[in-house]
Amino acid sequence: MKKSEGTERMKSIAGFVREGAMSYLKQQYKVVTVVFVVLALLFAAMAFFGLQNNWVPFAFLTGGFFSGLAGFFGMKTATYASARTTQAVRTSLNSGLQVAFRSGAVMGLVVVGLALLDISAWYLILNYFIDDADAGHKLIMITTTMLTFGMGASTQALFARVGGGIYTKAADVGADLVGKVEAGIPEDDPRNPATIADNVGDNVGDVAGMGADLYESYCGSILSTAALGASAFVLNPTMQQNAVFAPMIIAAIGVFLSILGIFLVRTNENATMKQLMSSLNRGVNVSAILIAICSFGILYVMGFSNWVGLSFSVITGLLAGIIIGQGTEYFTSHSYKPTKVIANSALTGPATVIISGMGTGFISTAIPVVTIVVAILISYLAAIGFDVQNMVSAENLSMGLYGIAIAAVGMLSTLGITLATDAYGPIADNAGGNAEMSGLEPEVRKRTDMLDSLGNTTAATGKGFAIGSAALTGLALLASYVEEVRIGMLRLGDTVMGFADGHTVDVGSASFVDFMNYFEVSLMNPKVLAGVFLGSMMAFLFCGLTMNAVGRAAQKMVEEVRRQFKEIKGILSGEGTPDYARCVSISTKGAQREMLFPSLLAIAVPIATGVLMGVAGVMGLLAGGLGAGFVLAVFMANSGGAWDNAKKYIEEGHLGGKGSEAHKATVVGDTVGDPFKDTSGPSLNILIKLMSMVSIVMAGLTVAWSLL
Repeated sequence: MKKSEGTERMKSIAGFVREGAMSYLKQQYKVVTVVFVVLALLFAAMAFFGLQNNWVPFAFLTGGFFSGLAGFFGMKTATYASARTTQAVRTSLNSGLQVAFRSGAVMGLVVVGLALLDISAWYLILNYFIDDADAGHKLIMITTTMLTFGMGASTQALFARVGGGIYTKAADVGADLVGKVEAGIPEDDPRNPATIADNVGDNVGDVAGMGADLYESYCGSILSTAALGASAFVLNPTMQQNAVFAPMIIAAIGVFLSILGIFLVRTNENATMKQLMSSLNRGVNVSAILIAICSFGILYVMGFSNWVGLSFSVITGLLAGIIIGQGTEYFTSHSYKPTKVIANSALTGPATVIISGMGTGFISTAIPVVTIVVAILISYLAAIGFDVQNMVSAENLSMGLYGIAIAAVGMLSTLGITLATDAYGPIADNAGGNAEMSGLEPEVRKRTDMLDSLGNTTAATGKGFAIGSAALTGLALLASYVEEVRIGMLRLGDTVMGFADGHTVDVGSASFVDFMNYFEVSLMNPKVLAGVFLGSMMAFLFCGLTMNAVGRAAQKMVEEVRRQFKEIKGILSGEGTPDYARCVSISTKGAQREMLFPSLLAIAVPIATGVLMGVAGVMGLLAGGLGAGFVLAVFMANSGGAWDNAKKYIEEGHLGGKGSEAHKATVVGDTVGDPFKDTSGPSLNILIKLMSMVSIVMAGLTVAWSLL
């Protein structure tokens, strides 16, 4: 805030964007508040009938509140930072990078700070009030209750991501198709009526939306690990306490190391794209290396007998995050072959651009999927001492799942800086828009374009990272669901599980294997298979709904921009003033209207599946959603990022440069990719976790009553 915001024109443009962003958030929070009140009343009714813990309605509301608050703080900072970044770039490239990146770091640090505050506060509250169980089961009740505030965070995140994504892409598509392709004016030209709405959208979608998204990933990974730790060490009270605290302490140390990494990000003047990327990677990698070293000390001091193995589980998560990020960078940055191939395909028109981009996106799924598969196996085996012969014994299963969960914590432990690299992108993009609309010297726009292009890559990398963390967190939540089923059975008075061969098992001490056998969770159970198909379908149905929502909102924006060009005299000559507010209003109303159905569907389907097909059906639903959703999300994020950077590659002067037929072809590709990478793709990782969270919260109802 101490930095200069530049000329009066720069301040005015930044003010329009800030006002539009805050206006949108207020409207979104009004809609979300109604949904939250209805759901909280539902949970209160369930608690009244003994189907739910009495604390759940309150935990749900605080999770949503803090998730929304994180997005609000991050976006407020971003909208104050854009013009200051533009002004800093007028001095040097490094100055602009530091202003934009450190502003993005506010988003990262607010997310981790509020998440740890929320988790710590709820632990203290529940530990004080819950006393109706022995010490071992008390911690299980505390951690499973805390998991439910993750549903509040997930619900808020989905509305933020879907609503923000629809808003930004409706404006972006309208601005690109009519402004660039039809009118032939540059991106962010002040003559384009959708320009302000486009810049507002970058903030509400990629800052507020991403912040809320990773807030719930971060909370979900810590809470699921704590719940699994409470279960794995139920017979050892001291180690049980340490297993619950370990993920929180690793995350807390990661905050300080993220701050250290933030101060390491700097670059030279006249830096190339690769040098700019290495500047950001330096901060991320140093933070990751230091948390890897610290995890050995943390787990040793906390007394884990397998501290070396668990430390390697943490490192596995960290490495998986870095590998997924590097793989995403390779497939989306125009410094590498795949994106250059897409750009070259533009010489034969938009159809080949779309074919090439989709092909690249499909191929790009291999690295993240193989990485997550290897990470799951290594983190599991490391936690059980590589006891392959007894890999799924009752004792090893609990500890192995704890290893996978703590790997997710490891991946997200340096979220303070990894989220900063993502939130930096929209700030750089807005800085370029401000430079164009303010009519600043060409050198400034050249520098902001470099920062923006880097931001496209870091945004794609951040989305890959978010999707990867969702896969590990989703798997941990799947295991945590079983713990919630245990609590649900005990709450209903079902203390003993009886099996067909006559033997019985006490519910309080039953293993994961016992629960799988009791509820017949196997691939030969038609309820599980039906759930798998439903979960896979949900990923595609959700994408289809959100893509069509963007299409409908974008149609209205295209019509409005065309109307203004036709009816407001002198716009294209610069003599008339476009009606920016009208375009902002269209995006806001479209996003509010279109976000409700897909978001509510993600809540309704797990409830309906539980009521119809019980625990077995829900396990299948979550497994199918996790598998299909993860792969589809990677494909969409990487295709969209590659199309965007192929356009940027041509705009830098290659293959005919701006205004050429090749450029117009890549603009079409980028338009298709916009909802891929900024609406449907990123929303999928929230869908994966929200379905898990809803299932966890509704476990009591599922156990109490199902048709099949």
